Order: sequence, then structure tokens, then C-alpha cells
Amino acid sequence: MFKHKPVLLEETIEGLNIKPYGIYADGTLGGGGHSFEIAKRLTEGGRLIGIDRDEDALRAATERLSEFSDRVETVRGNYEDTAAILKSLGIKGLDGMLLDLGVSSYQFDEAKRGFSYKKEAPLDMRMDRREKTTAADIVNGYPEAELYRIIRDYGEDRFAKNIAKHIVNEREKKPIETTTELAEIVKHAIPAKLREGGGHPAKRTFQAIRIELNRELDILSGSIDSLIDLMNPGGRLAIITFHSLEDKIVKSAFRTAENPCICPPDFPVCVCGRKSKGRVITRKPVTSSEEELKENNRAHSAKLRIFEKV
Repeated sequence: MFKHKPVLLEETIEGLNIKPYGIYADGTLGGGGHSFEIAKRLTEGGRLIGIDRDEDALRAATERLSEFSDRVETVRGNYEDTAAILKSLGIKGLDGMLLDLGVSSYQFDEAKRGFSYKKEAPLDMRMDRREKTTAADIVNGYPEAELYRIIRDYGEDRFAKNIAKHIVNEREKKPIETTTELAEIVKHAIPAKLREGGGHPAKRTFQAIRIELNRELDILSGSIDSLIDLMNPGGRLAIITFHSLEDKIVKSAFRTAENPCICPPDFPVCVCGRKSKGRVITRKPVTSSEEELKENNRAHSAKLRIFEKV
């Protein structure tokens, strides 16, 4: 069963400012929680396109949204290809789009997917299982310096250097094939007295490998500007992040879209010719209420930012 409790649900729906007859896209459909609420608010003429690269998510969400089949279409794909997907459906522009980044609770709970350090499984972590490369290829194939880089940057782990060294030492004995093998290696790379608190010591390493494997930050940074371009006037792009690097990318992209001028500050008038694409609706990121934090642990790191096209 694909379970996924949508974070910042009310805030996202309110922020999208949904028009009953509008055309919307959910670029990370997941279990369909956000999409269900969007579809409920659409009437005849309204349309919702749900996109996800995970076939399990797509199947579950399609079933969940079946009562809205007259206004919802689901597509297996990546949100970076939204322009091509819309073109294939004869859609020229959107009145709103949502990206809920990160990993769903289902993907963590389904052991065979290899996302969890708590459950024995092959080292997989592919969001799209049509891809050939798996987490095992990264763990066993990346040079030590590259492992160090991704664990440091994407995992933000201060023990990245030692973790990378331990991984390389262990894989020289035999390939690292399972989630629990990797989790144990990471655990032993961190001094025992510093393992207490902050969750499992392998959490950050697993996060880093997942981000690298699925190109999560590259896709995000390369997509935001083009997604804004797909919005109709007044259309809104809402993005929920769970990682500081994701939020930094979104914040920077939205700010540049609002004020793209590259003229020196002392120029009396703009001569670069770059025009604003709209305005940032959320001057500060929207975060979860105390009530939501009590009910949904995943909500703790969630941040919502919204941009409106002119």
C-alpha cells in the first residue's frame, strides 16, 4: 500500500490559489495526497496532470484519483520534462504547479527499494527503476574523493572523509551489496561517543547517495526557470523542500526570476534588458504548524516557497 501523508497540505493548496477551471500539474505525484485536494477543487474544464517517475507511486495515485478521472491524467516521467509532457497533451500553459521533493514514506517503508538503512535489501535507491545505475554502483564504483564529496555536500556529514575511507577499505575485501552492510560500515566510521543523538549515523550517507543517484539537485536547479516559463499569467509554482541545499536552490532561483537585472548597483537605469518573470509570494519559507509537527515527523524539515508569474 502506497502511504504518503502530504506535508503543508493546507498551506500549499491555499498558496496555489486554485481556479476551478484552471490547468495544474503535480510534478512529484507520489501518493497523490496534494493532487487529491487540487482535483477536488476543479470543475468542468479544469485539468490536473500528475507526473512521477516511480511506477509504484503512479499506479497508487492513479487509483486514488480515479473518482476524478474526468479531470486528471497521470504520466510516468520526470518533472524536468514537463514542457514536453504538456506539449504531448496539447497544453500550452499552467495555472499552477507543485513539486513536493524528497522521498515518500512508502519508498522508505518498502524494504526492497533500498532507501532505508533500517531494513535489509539490495542497495538500490532508484526512484525510476528503468534507470540502470543503482546505489550499489556508486558505493562500489566511485573514487574515494567523489564519495567524500557527495557525503560532505549532499549528506552534510562532518565525518564524510572517514566514511568514504571506510567504504573504500571494505569494498576492497568484497562488494558492498546490501543496505545493512553499508549502514554498519558507516556506523563504524563514526566515533562511538559521537553516535548518540541525531538519528542513525548512516542517515546522512544514505541521503547523499540517493540525491546523487537520482540527480535530485541537478534536476531541480535545471528546471525551476523553465517551469516558471510554463505558467500562465498569475500562475503559481509551489515547491516543498526537505534539504537545506534544495531550499537554497529554490530561494535563489525565485529571487533571480523576480529580479534578474545584472547591472551594477550604481547604474541609474537598467541596461541589461532582463525582465522580471513575476514575484515571490513567500518572503520567508512557509513551515509546518506545531499541530502538524506532532502528527507528521516528515514535516520537521519541510519548507514551502511560492512564485507567481506575471
